[in-house]
Amino acid sequence: MSCLRRFGCVWALGIAALGQVTLGTERILGDEVSRIAGKRVGLVTNPSGVDRNLISTADRLAADRRFRLVRLFGPEHGIRGDVNAGDKVGGSVDARTGLPVESLYGAKRRPSPESLSDLDALLFDIQDVGSRTYTYASTLGECLHACADAKIPLIVLDRPNPQGGLRFEGSRLEPEFRSFIGWSDTPVTHGLTFGELARYYQTKLGKSVDLQVVTMKGWRRELTFEETGLPWVPTSPHIPDEVAMHLYVATGMVGGVFPGLSEGVGTPQPFEIVGAPGLDEHRLKQDLEAQKHLGVRFRPCVVRPYYGKFVGKEVRGVQLHLEASAQFLPLRTAVGLLLAMRAQDPKLLVPESEASFRKHWGSLAILAALKTAKTIEEVVSQFADDEAAFAKERAKVLLY
Repeated sequence: MSCLRRFGCVWALGIAALGQVTLGTERILGDEVSRIAGKRVGLVTNPSGVDRNLISTADRLAADRRFRLVRLFGPEHGIRGDVNAGDKVGGSVDARTGLPVESLYGAKRRPSPESLSDLDALLFDIQDVGSRTYTYASTLGECLHACADAKIPLIVLDRPNPQGGLRFEGSRLEPEFRSFIGWSDTPVTHGLTFGELARYYQTKLGKSVDLQVVTMKGWRRELTFEETGLPWVPTSPHIPDEVAMHLYVATGMVGGVFPGLSEGVGTPQPFEIVGAPGLDEHRLKQDLEAQKHLGVRFRPCVVRPYYGKFVGKEVRGVQLHLEASAQFLPLRTAVGLLLAMRAQDPKLLVPESEASFRKHWGSLAILAALKTAKTIEEVVSQFADDEAAFAKERAKVLLY
Protein backbone atom coordinates (compact mmCIF):
# COMPACT_ATOMS: atom_id res chain seq x y z
CA MET A 1 0.00 0.00 0.00
CA SER A 2 1.27 3.48 -0.88
CA CYS A 3 2.56 5.52 2.04
CA LEU A 4 0.21 8.27 0.90
CA ARG A 5 -2.68 5.91 1.62
CA ARG A 6 -1.33 4.86 5.01
CA PHE A 7 -2.37 8.21 6.42
CA GLY A 8 -0.05 9.41 9.14
CA CYS A 9 3.09 7.75 7.73
CA VAL A 10 5.22 10.43 9.38
CA TRP A 11 8.70 9.11 8.74
CA ALA A 12 8.26 8.50 5.02
CA LEU A 13 6.85 12.00 4.63
CA GLY A 14 9.74 13.50 6.56
CA ILE A 15 7.51 15.47 8.94
CA ALA A 16 8.30 15.93 12.60
CA ALA A 17 4.66 16.06 13.65
CA LEU A 18 1.24 16.10 12.02
CA GLY A 19 -1.95 17.78 13.18
CA GLN A 20 -0.73 21.36 13.12
CA VAL A 21 -3.44 22.86 10.86
CA THR A 22 -6.56 24.46 12.32
CA LEU A 23 -9.34 24.89 9.75
CA GLY A 24 -11.52 27.92 9.13
CA THR A 25 -14.59 25.87 10.07
CA GLU A 26 -13.03 25.18 13.49
CA ARG A 27 -12.15 28.83 14.02
CA ILE A 28 -15.62 30.17 13.11
CA LEU A 29 -16.98 28.24 16.09
CA GLY A 30 -14.04 29.30 18.27
CA ASP A 31 -12.02 32.49 18.24
CA GLU A 32 -13.80 33.86 15.12
CA VAL A 33 -17.41 33.30 16.20
CA SER A 34 -17.97 37.05 16.64
CA ARG A 35 -18.25 37.32 12.84
CA ILE A 36 -21.62 35.54 12.93
CA ALA A 37 -22.82 35.78 16.55
CA GLY A 38 -26.51 36.72 16.66
CA LYS A 39 -26.83 36.56 12.88
CA ARG A 40 -28.86 34.55 10.38
CA VAL A 41 -26.51 32.62 8.11
CA GLY A 42 -26.58 30.29 5.15
CA LEU A 43 -23.99 27.64 4.37
CA VAL A 44 -22.59 26.30 1.10
CA THR A 45 -21.08 22.90 1.85
CA ASN A 46 -20.92 19.18 1.06
CA PRO A 47 -19.51 16.04 2.75
CA SER A 48 -15.97 17.44 2.58
CA GLY A 49 -17.04 20.25 4.94
CA VAL A 50 -15.96 18.60 8.19
CA ASP A 51 -13.67 19.40 11.09
CA ARG A 52 -10.66 17.30 12.06
CA ASN A 53 -12.97 15.02 14.05
CA LEU A 54 -15.04 14.36 10.91
CA ILE A 55 -18.07 16.25 12.23
CA SER A 56 -20.04 18.01 9.50
CA THR A 57 -19.93 21.80 9.47
CA ALA A 58 -23.63 21.81 8.63
CA ASP A 59 -24.41 19.69 11.68
CA ARG A 60 -22.21 21.77 13.98
CA LEU A 61 -23.68 25.07 12.82
CA ALA A 62 -27.25 23.77 13.01
CA ALA A 63 -26.74 22.76 16.65
CA ASP A 64 -25.11 26.03 17.75
CA ARG A 65 -27.42 28.59 19.39
CA ARG A 66 -25.04 31.57 19.20
CA PHE A 67 -26.40 32.26 15.70
CA ARG A 68 -29.09 30.81 13.45
CA LEU A 69 -28.36 28.58 10.47
CA VAL A 70 -31.28 29.30 8.13
CA ARG A 71 -30.52 27.55 4.85
CA LEU A 72 -28.09 25.18 3.11
CA PHE A 73 -26.79 25.41 -0.46
CA GLY A 74 -25.66 22.32 -2.36
CA PRO A 75 -23.00 22.26 -5.13
CA GLU A 76 -22.43 19.44 -7.62
CA HIS A 77 -23.00 16.04 -5.93
CA GLY A 78 -25.30 17.64 -3.34
CA ILE A 79 -25.08 18.55 0.34
CA ARG A 80 -24.55 14.94 1.42
CA GLY A 81 -22.68 13.75 -1.70
CA ASP A 82 -25.37 11.37 -2.96
CA VAL A 83 -25.59 12.67 -6.56
CA ASN A 84 -23.42 11.34 -9.40
CA ALA A 85 -20.97 13.50 -11.35
CA GLY A 86 -22.71 15.79 -13.82
CA ASP A 87 -26.23 14.94 -12.59
CA LYS A 88 -28.45 17.87 -11.74
CA VAL A 89 -29.09 18.50 -8.06
CA GLY A 90 -32.61 19.43 -7.01
CA GLY A 91 -33.84 21.58 -4.15
CA SER A 92 -34.74 19.61 -1.05
CA VAL A 93 -34.92 19.49 2.72
CA ASP A 94 -31.85 18.15 4.47
CA ALA A 95 -32.90 15.04 6.40
CA ARG A 96 -30.23 15.52 9.06
CA THR A 97 -30.87 19.15 10.01
CA GLY A 98 -34.38 19.70 8.64
CA LEU A 99 -33.16 22.81 6.82
CA PRO A 100 -34.15 23.79 3.28
CA VAL A 101 -31.49 23.20 0.64
CA GLU A 102 -31.15 25.31 -2.49
CA SER A 103 -29.35 23.59 -5.34
CA LEU A 104 -26.41 25.35 -6.98
CA TYR A 105 -26.03 22.65 -9.62
CA GLY A 106 -29.43 22.45 -11.27
CA ALA A 107 -31.55 24.97 -13.10
CA LYS A 108 -29.34 27.68 -11.60
CA ARG A 109 -25.74 27.81 -10.45
CA ARG A 110 -25.90 30.96 -8.32
CA PRO A 111 -27.77 31.52 -5.02
CA SER A 112 -31.06 33.21 -5.81
CA PRO A 113 -31.88 36.69 -4.46
CA GLU A 114 -34.82 35.16 -2.60
CA SER A 115 -32.60 32.62 -0.82
CA LEU A 116 -30.26 35.35 0.40
CA SER A 117 -32.90 37.94 1.30
CA ASP A 118 -33.33 36.71 4.88
CA LEU A 119 -29.62 36.11 5.56
CA ASP A 120 -27.04 38.32 7.23
CA ALA A 121 -24.11 36.34 5.79
CA LEU A 122 -23.32 33.35 3.57
CA LEU A 123 -20.66 30.89 4.72
CA PHE A 124 -18.67 28.72 2.29
CA ASP A 125 -16.98 25.52 3.47
CA ILE A 126 -15.89 23.01 0.81
CA GLN A 127 -12.60 21.19 0.33
CA ASP A 128 -11.16 21.89 -3.11
CA VAL A 129 -8.67 19.85 -5.16
CA GLY A 130 -6.74 22.79 -6.60
CA SER A 131 -7.89 22.57 -10.22
CA ARG A 132 -9.66 25.14 -12.38
CA THR A 133 -11.80 22.37 -13.88
CA TYR A 134 -13.38 21.33 -10.56
CA THR A 135 -16.87 22.82 -10.35
CA TYR A 136 -16.63 23.87 -6.69
CA ALA A 137 -14.27 26.66 -7.78
CA SER A 138 -17.02 27.87 -10.12
CA THR A 139 -19.61 27.66 -7.33
CA LEU A 140 -17.34 29.87 -5.22
CA GLY A 141 -17.27 32.51 -7.94
CA GLU A 142 -21.04 32.42 -8.39
CA CYS A 143 -21.55 32.85 -4.64
CA LEU A 144 -19.28 35.89 -4.69
CA HIS A 145 -21.45 37.46 -7.42
CA ALA A 146 -24.66 36.65 -5.54
CA CYS A 147 -23.42 38.12 -2.26
CA ALA A 148 -22.28 41.28 -4.05
CA ASP A 149 -25.78 41.72 -5.49
CA ALA A 150 -27.48 40.89 -2.18
CA LYS A 151 -25.09 43.14 -0.24
CA ILE A 152 -24.28 40.52 2.37
CA PRO A 153 -20.84 39.17 3.31
CA LEU A 154 -19.43 35.99 1.84
CA ILE A 155 -17.38 34.33 4.57
CA VAL A 156 -15.01 31.65 3.27
CA LEU A 157 -13.97 29.10 5.89
CA ASP A 158 -10.55 28.37 4.51
CA ARG A 159 -9.05 24.95 3.86
CA PRO A 160 -5.72 23.80 2.40
CA ASN A 161 -5.02 23.63 -1.27
CA PRO A 162 -4.35 19.88 -1.11
CA GLN A 163 -1.71 20.06 -3.84
CA GLY A 164 0.21 22.61 -1.80
CA GLY A 165 0.42 26.33 -2.38
CA LEU A 166 3.67 26.77 -4.28
CA ARG A 167 3.14 25.53 -7.83
CA PHE A 168 0.71 26.21 -10.64
CA GLU A 169 0.63 25.05 -14.27
CA GLY A 170 -1.15 25.78 -17.51
CA SER A 171 -2.61 28.37 -19.81
CA ARG A 172 -5.35 30.80 -18.96
CA LEU A 173 -8.71 30.41 -20.63
CA GLU A 174 -9.72 32.50 -23.60
CA PRO A 175 -12.67 34.55 -22.22
CA GLU A 176 -15.24 33.23 -24.70
CA PHE A 177 -14.59 29.65 -23.56
CA ARG A 178 -15.15 30.10 -19.86
CA SER A 179 -17.68 27.64 -18.46
CA PHE A 180 -18.57 25.86 -15.24
CA ILE A 181 -15.49 23.64 -15.70
CA GLY A 182 -13.40 26.72 -16.36
CA TRP A 183 -14.96 29.68 -14.60
CA SER A 184 -11.92 31.91 -14.23
CA ASP A 185 -8.70 32.81 -16.00
CA THR A 186 -6.38 31.01 -13.61
CA PRO A 187 -4.06 28.35 -15.03
CA VAL A 188 -5.28 24.75 -14.78
CA THR A 189 -3.77 24.50 -11.29
CA HIS A 190 -3.45 27.69 -9.26
CA GLY A 191 -1.81 26.90 -5.92
CA LEU A 192 -4.36 29.00 -4.02
CA THR A 193 -6.61 28.14 -1.10
CA PHE A 194 -10.30 28.85 -1.64
CA GLY A 195 -9.96 31.95 0.53
CA GLU A 196 -7.19 33.20 -1.72
CA LEU A 197 -9.05 32.17 -4.86
CA ALA A 198 -12.06 34.20 -3.69
CA ARG A 199 -9.73 37.18 -3.18
CA TYR A 200 -8.44 36.66 -6.72
CA TYR A 201 -12.00 36.51 -8.08
CA GLN A 202 -12.76 39.70 -6.16
CA THR A 203 -10.12 41.56 -8.18
CA LYS A 204 -11.94 40.56 -11.38
CA LEU A 205 -15.53 40.92 -10.19
CA GLY A 206 -16.26 44.48 -11.26
CA LYS A 207 -18.59 45.04 -8.31
CA SER A 208 -18.20 45.66 -4.59
CA VAL A 209 -18.49 42.70 -2.23
CA ASP A 210 -17.80 42.16 1.45
CA LEU A 211 -15.49 39.14 1.25
CA GLN A 212 -14.19 37.75 4.52
CA VAL A 213 -11.81 34.82 4.90
CA VAL A 214 -11.51 32.90 8.16
CA THR A 215 -7.93 31.82 7.70
CA MET A 216 -6.34 28.59 8.87
CA LYS A 217 -3.73 28.44 11.57
CA GLY A 218 -0.61 26.38 10.96
CA TRP A 219 -0.90 25.86 7.20
CA ARG A 220 2.22 26.59 5.18
CA ARG A 221 2.37 26.81 1.41
CA GLU A 222 4.74 23.88 1.06
CA LEU A 223 2.33 21.47 2.78
CA THR A 224 0.42 19.02 0.62
CA PHE A 225 -2.72 17.53 2.13
CA GLU A 226 -1.17 14.39 3.55
CA GLU A 227 1.23 16.61 5.53
CA THR A 228 -1.50 18.59 7.30
CA GLY A 229 -2.63 15.93 9.78
CA LEU A 230 -6.21 16.35 8.54
CA PRO A 231 -8.44 13.44 7.48
CA TRP A 232 -9.36 13.24 3.81
CA VAL A 233 -13.05 13.01 2.98
CA PRO A 234 -13.93 12.25 -0.67
CA THR A 235 -14.58 15.57 -2.38
CA SER A 236 -16.62 13.78 -5.05
CA PRO A 237 -17.41 10.14 -5.87
CA HIS A 238 -14.30 9.67 -8.03
CA ILE A 239 -11.86 11.37 -5.64
CA PRO A 240 -11.90 8.85 -2.78
CA ASP A 241 -8.46 9.66 -1.38
CA GLU A 242 -5.43 11.95 -1.61
CA VAL A 243 -3.84 9.86 -4.37
CA ALA A 244 -6.79 10.32 -6.73
CA MET A 245 -6.79 14.03 -5.85
CA HIS A 246 -3.14 14.48 -6.80
CA LEU A 247 -3.61 12.53 -10.05
CA TYR A 248 -6.92 14.17 -11.02
CA VAL A 249 -5.33 16.75 -13.33
CA ALA A 250 -2.70 14.39 -14.74
CA THR A 251 -5.23 11.87 -16.03
CA GLY A 252 -8.42 13.94 -16.09
CA MET A 253 -6.94 16.35 -18.64
CA VAL A 254 -6.35 13.24 -20.78
CA GLY A 255 -9.36 10.94 -20.46
CA GLY A 256 -11.77 13.77 -19.68
CA VAL A 257 -10.93 15.58 -22.93
CA PHE A 258 -10.15 12.87 -25.49
CA PRO A 259 -12.99 10.34 -26.01
CA GLY A 260 -10.60 7.60 -27.11
CA LEU A 261 -8.71 7.66 -23.82
CA SER A 262 -9.63 6.51 -20.33
CA GLU A 263 -8.78 8.20 -17.01
CA GLY A 264 -9.72 5.12 -15.01
CA VAL A 265 -13.29 6.15 -14.19
CA GLY A 266 -15.31 2.96 -14.10
CA THR A 267 -12.50 1.02 -12.40
CA PRO A 268 -11.61 0.76 -8.70
CA GLN A 269 -8.80 3.29 -9.34
CA PRO A 270 -10.44 6.41 -10.83
CA PHE A 271 -7.83 8.92 -12.04
CA GLU A 272 -5.00 6.51 -11.23
CA ILE A 273 -5.18 4.64 -14.55
CA VAL A 274 -4.85 6.00 -18.06
CA GLY A 275 -4.98 4.09 -21.32
CA ALA A 276 -7.02 3.01 -24.32
CA PRO A 277 -8.07 -0.18 -26.12
CA GLY A 278 -5.27 -1.54 -28.27
CA LEU A 279 -2.28 0.21 -26.69
CA ASP A 280 0.96 -1.57 -25.85
CA GLU A 281 1.06 -1.02 -22.11
CA HIS A 282 4.71 -2.05 -21.76
CA ARG A 283 5.89 0.34 -24.46
CA LEU A 284 3.81 3.06 -22.83
CA LYS A 285 5.57 2.50 -19.51
CA GLN A 286 8.99 2.60 -21.16
CA ASP A 287 8.22 5.82 -23.03
CA LEU A 288 6.93 7.49 -19.87
CA GLU A 289 10.00 6.45 -17.90
CA ALA A 290 12.19 7.97 -20.61
CA GLN A 291 10.43 11.31 -20.04
CA LYS A 292 11.80 11.36 -16.46
CA HIS A 293 8.75 12.49 -14.47
CA LEU A 294 9.30 13.42 -10.83
CA GLY A 295 7.35 11.96 -7.93
CA VAL A 296 5.50 9.26 -9.88
CA ARG A 297 6.14 5.77 -11.27
CA PHE A 298 4.22 3.82 -13.89
CA ARG A 299 3.02 0.21 -13.92
CA PRO A 300 1.68 -1.51 -17.06
CA CYS A 301 -1.89 -2.70 -16.54
CA VAL A 302 -4.95 -4.03 -18.31
CA VAL A 303 -8.44 -3.26 -16.97
CA ARG A 304 -12.07 -3.69 -17.98
CA PRO A 305 -14.16 -0.77 -16.68
CA TYR A 306 -17.46 -1.87 -15.20
CA TYR A 307 -19.19 1.39 -16.10
CA GLY A 308 -18.44 4.47 -18.17
CA LYS A 309 -17.40 4.95 -21.76
CA PHE A 310 -15.29 1.76 -21.99
CA VAL A 311 -17.58 -0.51 -19.99
CA GLY A 312 -16.65 -4.16 -20.52
CA LYS A 313 -13.83 -3.33 -22.96
CA GLU A 314 -10.17 -4.14 -22.48
CA VAL A 315 -8.25 -0.94 -21.73
CA ARG A 316 -4.47 -1.18 -21.84
CA GLY A 317 -2.34 1.46 -20.22
CA VAL A 318 -0.53 2.33 -17.01
CA GLN A 319 -1.36 2.87 -13.38
CA LEU A 320 0.29 5.95 -11.91
CA HIS A 321 1.89 5.31 -8.53
CA LEU A 322 2.42 8.59 -6.69
CA GLU A 323 5.53 8.56 -4.56
CA ALA A 324 6.39 12.20 -3.79
CA SER A 325 3.46 14.59 -4.15
CA ALA A 326 5.60 17.67 -3.42
CA GLN A 327 7.67 16.98 -6.56
CA PHE A 328 4.81 15.85 -8.80
CA LEU A 329 3.78 18.11 -11.71
CA PRO A 330 0.31 16.95 -12.80
CA LEU A 331 -0.10 18.97 -15.99
CA ARG A 332 3.41 18.19 -17.21
CA THR A 333 2.57 14.54 -16.57
CA ALA A 334 -0.66 14.90 -18.59
CA VAL A 335 1.36 16.26 -21.50
CA GLY A 336 3.78 13.34 -21.24
CA LEU A 337 0.96 10.82 -21.19
CA LEU A 338 -0.57 12.33 -24.32
CA LEU A 339 2.72 12.41 -26.21
CA ALA A 340 3.49 8.81 -25.27
CA MET A 341 0.07 7.61 -26.43
CA ARG A 342 0.26 9.71 -29.59
CA ALA A 343 3.46 7.85 -30.46
CA GLN A 344 1.42 4.64 -30.64
CA ASP A 345 -1.73 6.02 -32.27
CA PRO A 346 -1.99 9.71 -33.34
CA LYS A 347 -5.75 9.29 -33.84
CA LEU A 348 -6.17 9.12 -30.07
CA LEU A 349 -5.48 12.85 -29.82
CA VAL A 350 -8.82 13.88 -31.28
CA PRO A 351 -10.80 15.82 -28.65
CA GLU A 352 -14.55 15.66 -28.24
CA SER A 353 -14.62 19.09 -29.90
CA GLU A 354 -12.33 22.08 -30.26
CA ALA A 355 -14.57 23.98 -27.84
CA SER A 356 -14.28 21.22 -25.25
CA PHE A 357 -10.50 21.23 -25.56
CA ARG A 358 -10.37 24.99 -25.08
CA LYS A 359 -12.62 24.80 -22.01
CA HIS A 360 -10.19 22.39 -20.39
CA TRP A 361 -6.73 23.32 -21.68
CA GLY A 362 -7.16 27.00 -22.56
CA SER A 363 -6.37 27.38 -26.26
CA LEU A 364 -6.04 25.47 -29.52
CA ALA A 365 -2.35 26.36 -29.72
CA ILE A 366 -1.80 23.72 -27.05
CA LEU A 367 -3.66 21.10 -29.10
CA ALA A 368 -1.49 21.90 -32.12
CA ALA A 369 1.62 21.52 -29.98
CA LEU A 370 0.39 18.19 -28.58
CA LYS A 371 -0.02 16.87 -32.12
CA THR A 372 3.42 17.93 -33.38
CA ALA A 373 5.80 18.35 -30.44
CA LYS A 374 8.70 15.97 -29.91
CA THR A 375 9.24 16.83 -26.25
CA ILE A 376 7.16 17.79 -23.22
CA GLU A 377 9.08 21.06 -22.98
CA GLU A 378 7.85 22.15 -26.41
CA VAL A 379 4.27 21.89 -25.14
CA VAL A 380 4.68 23.36 -21.67
CA SER A 381 6.50 26.35 -23.17
CA GLN A 382 3.04 27.34 -24.45
CA PHE A 383 2.12 28.08 -20.82
CA ALA A 384 5.07 30.29 -19.92
CA ASP A 385 3.66 33.76 -20.63
CA ASP A 386 0.32 33.01 -18.94
CA GLU A 387 2.02 31.55 -15.88
CA ALA A 388 4.30 34.58 -15.55
CA ALA A 389 1.38 37.01 -15.77
CA PHE A 390 -0.66 35.00 -13.29
CA ALA A 391 2.24 34.86 -10.84
CA LYS A 392 2.23 38.64 -10.55
CA GLU A 393 -1.55 38.85 -9.96
CA ARG A 394 -1.54 35.86 -7.62
CA ALA A 395 1.08 37.39 -5.33
CA LYS A 396 -1.35 40.17 -4.38
CA VAL A 397 -3.99 37.82 -2.93
CA LEU A 398 -1.88 35.38 -0.90
CA LEU A 399 -2.80 34.99 2.78
CA TYR A 400 -0.13 32.49 3.87
